[in-house]
Amino acid sequence: MKDDRGPILRFSQSNVLLPQEEMLEVSRRSSQLQIGIPKETSFQERRVSLVPAAVAVLVNNGHEVTVESGAGANANYQDKDYSDAGATIAYGPEQVYKCDIVLKVAPPTFDEIEMMHQKQKLISALQLTVQQKNFFNHLISKKITGLAFDYIKDRSGIYPVVRSMSEIAGNTSILIAAEYLSNTNSGIGMMLGGISGVPPSEVVIIGSGTVSEFAARAAIGLGAHVKVFDNSLYRLRRIQNDLGQRLFTSIIEPRQLEAALATADIVIGALRAKEGRTPIVVSDEMVSNMKFGAVIVDISIDQGGCFETSQVTNHANPVFKKYGVTHYCVPNVASRVSQTASLALSNIFTPILLDMGEKGGIENYLRINAGVRNGVYIYNGIITHKYIGETYNIPYKDLDLLIAATQF
Repeated sequence: MKDDRGPILRFSQSNVLLPQEEMLEVSRRSSQLQIGIPKETSFQERRVSLVPAAVAVLVNNGHEVTVESGAGANANYQDKDYSDAGATIAYGPEQVYKCDIVLKVAPPTFDEIEMMHQKQKLISALQLTVQQKNFFNHLISKKITGLAFDYIKDRSGIYPVVRSMSEIAGNTSILIAAEYLSNTNSGIGMMLGGISGVPPSEVVIIGSGTVSEFAARAAIGLGAHVKVFDNSLYRLRRIQNDLGQRLFTSIIEPRQLEAALATADIVIGALRAKEGRTPIVVSDEMVSNMKFGAVIVDISIDQGGCFETSQVTNHANPVFKKYGVTHYCVPNVASRVSQTASLALSNIFTPILLDMGEKGGIENYLRINAGVRNGVYIYNGIITHKYIGETYNIPYKDLDLLIAATQF
């Protein structure tokens, strides 16, 4: 008998009769995270990676958090605040470093790496420009998986930790400069900004990134006259659009910059280098021609600084004077406002950790979240960051290939 059915229908109906693979819903397996918060031991690091409110959220979602006694003291959080939030208080770092995930602000010291166990997970800053080869060799020997939170991206491609700390640094840089203009800190007795009948202060900002944007916002809000220099026309246009007003902007041309510096009351150095040292754009001679009592705040100092006269200082002795110009060159300005900075870090880490638990732990999470995966620089003891591998002559492999290989 002739089959009058069409070829597609015949094919589909014949397949129905064949044994079919059972399709089951793939469930999301939540995982309980064990998170350790050690006390920061790096010089003048006052921030803490999670505040008590964030710990409470994690504990209420079934995760375990162990906090070393005194970890939040420099940000004005007490052990009782953490214990009330459900954390376990450890009276020594050893117990903290037994947790599956160690979450801290500064990179671990060699002694702290020694306390870590094999195949532990570390989330901290990397501070690539100051690391040595032995640091990575220690992590390799422990087969650590390390995530640098300063390299983690969000869905829009922004580095959220870097942006938050830059916002803080921008605002704080203007407040610092105002302190050193006043008589209180042996300044010349000038108020930052301006009032009726008194000319406004002149603020020069070198760079036009996030630090510069928030420094400009703060200075303009106080009534100062702001000039922004950068070598990117795109960024100069963007900062004007973001601020919603026309500013004095200029490409970094030496004569134009020198003329602006000569009349400036405050100069903020906020240039960033993608890799290596920040370029020096203000020479010794330019500084010598600045006004007596002017203030330089070099936010770029953690990458070497953009002033030839800059020298690293610290929170205990933050300034020095050269040519009558006050220099503030403290790295890690965010630690000056440690509670605000700690809250900002917690706002970023808490959703990531919650999502990590929902997705079955850090290993599964790295497979599906490209932004967090971007922060991985070492995976189970294998370097995955090209710059680290080439700079320190350490063998490195592609992270995506390593993760794919672990699925089989």
